[in-house]
Amino acid sequence: MAYAEPIPAPEGLPLAGGWARFAHVRLHRRDGPSEIASAADLPDAVLRRLTDPRPPVAGIASDAPRVMGILNVTPDSFSDGGRHADIDEAAAHARAMRADLIDVGGESTRPGAAEVPIEEEIARVLPTVEALRGVAVSIDTRKAAVARAAVAAGARVVNDVSGLTFDPAMAATVAETGAHLILMHGPFDPATMQDAPDYADVVLDVYDWLEARIAHAEAAGIPRARIVADPGIGFGKTHDHNLALLRALPLFHGLGVPLMLGVSRKGLIGRMGREPQADRRMPGTLALTLHAVAQGVQWHRVHDAAEIAQGLACWRAVQGQTE
Repeated sequence: MAYAEPIPAPEGLPLAGGWARFAHVRLHRRDGPSEIASAADLPDAVLRRLTDPRPPVAGIASDAPRVMGILNVTPDSFSDGGRHADIDEAAAHARAMRADLIDVGGESTRPGAAEVPIEEEIARVLPTVEALRGVAVSIDTRKAAVARAAVAAGARVVNDVSGLTFDPAMAATVAETGAHLILMHGPFDPATMQDAPDYADVVLDVYDWLEARIAHAEAAGIPRARIVADPGIGFGKTHDHNLALLRALPLFHGLGVPLMLGVSRKGLIGRMGREPQADRRMPGTLALTLHAVAQGVQWHRVHDAAEIAQGLACWRAVQGQTE
């Protein structure tokens, strides 16, 4: 498996058609040590996967770092549960985020969380989605019925943290509605996913799983141009697994779709930054977001959207980038 090693512009080739560039790749193998090779030596098909511009997501161009703001209308999410139950407050909070896309969720998928009945999840999310008409909205759900109701109410993206493995009807539902789809990796049952996660090679295992789920989505009638991939930091992974994935983010550009990263306020930031309180982990979230941006990752799912957007604006200005 080959993945790009970003280098400063203007040298090298454009990574995923974006701001990061590369001239060499690291060849990552299951059966031997990795090595560095010239990008010029890659097969044309592999090189196109790494360099082709990525399509827009819900009409939002993927040629610059983008922020997805998290809006949990749940009583039990790990860092903001119960804070946005009032519809007017939730809508006002969403509009103040300065995010490119708002991700509305009605079911917590934190480690140990229990499943929420479909009717209850719809009742939680639908009023907020309807209140945000005119705003680019994603629905964070594993359930086809919830996705269908939210898209009918105005959502443009379905963010399925199970990667289409939870509800057999989800792939067909997304295909029929014309929504964009975020496929996240996770050995998925929130109640047990952190019990004993194990991989032969976490980087290649996650990559191969996502590639297979993209193929599944395409076979169900969802064009690759409407798909985003997320390696699922913190979902069914140890601290070392998460670090390995963060260090190998450029590999995932080989999937040929826009990438999403969700590290916001997560436990690995608490461990690295020695901050036990989840809602005080914005600085660590910004640090990992900037790391991912330097690796060409297009989309960033965060709680502190306005603060992260400010950090990204400063980073881009220093880099000489403009909208």
